[in-house]
Amino acid sequence: MRGPRPKRGPSHRMRTPGAARFVEPAGSPTPRAQPTAAPEISRVVLSIAGFDPSGGAGVAADLKTIAAFHHHGAAVVTSVTAQNTVGIQAIYDLPMEFIAQQIESVVSDIEIDAVKIGMLGTARAVSIVASLIESLHLRNVVVDPVLRSTSGTALLEPKAIAVLRASLLPRADVVTPNMEEAALLAGMSVTDLPSMKEAARAIHGLGARNVVVTGGHLGNRAIDVLFDGTRAAIFDSSKVASNNTHGIGCTFSTAVACHLARGVGVAEAVDSAKRYVSRAVGHTSKIGKGRGPLNHLVTPF
Repeated sequence: MRGPRPKRGPSHRMRTPGAARFVEPAGSPTPRAQPTAAPEISRVVLSIAGFDPSGGAGVAADLKTIAAFHHHGAAVVTSVTAQNTVGIQAIYDLPMEFIAQQIESVVSDIEIDAVKIGMLGTARAVSIVASLIESLHLRNVVVDPVLRSTSGTALLEPKAIAVLRASLLPRADVVTPNMEEAALLAGMSVTDLPSMKEAARAIHGLGARNVVVTGGHLGNRAIDVLFDGTRAAIFDSSKVASNNTHGIGCTFSTAVACHLARGVGVAEAVDSAKRYVSRAVGHTSKIGKGRGPLNHLVTPF
């Protein structure tokens, strides 16, 4: 018959109460990195836009931009596309009712500090989004009037432009058209700085509180015009030579929304967003066979 099992002393694997201590194993090649605290999420920004499976534009680009600003990103998908860095092969516009359900679901649960609106696809989608912006009392609304892709594919049906002008622009705190989009919204030719200023005034006359006409296609300078109803401010910088511009308009408008969510004024938001985009397009990575995406992980501040 076996006697009582002897008591064992403390195992070398066990820790006794007190300060924890880590001993690096012998021959370990490098010391382990100490964990760092994650940045605190300070605001919530909602993106209402299309989905790009290549991750360069639409809600994918928006969510990466929002994360770079240490905000929480929520997203409502309006259209699903088959696209890559070369072009768009197919578009499926989601039903208006389902877009509305997504918006109502998010807003019923989460307080939204800013909204970025991008690709909407149809006149019905424009109409319901505009209606919900008003009825749900959403604030800091930035509208990127996506009419056509960089590769030339139409992203908004022609009859929706009139609805956009009449119902959505009057509910926008900031509208960020490029020169081509500004020309269609203002009903005029936009080819240089004077016509950019004139178009900004015309779009402001449609009800938008602030209008930023971006001039990325204006020669070798990146010149943007902000009109706030009183004066036109010019934001002029050298253009970054880069092929990584897929989703640049999405990124800029979302960055503006992120700054507005923090309580920053419109002029400062535009200036800071422009600097962020310049850094984001300046990377040298080659992703895809066409126009590559931006590096949204650069610091926004």
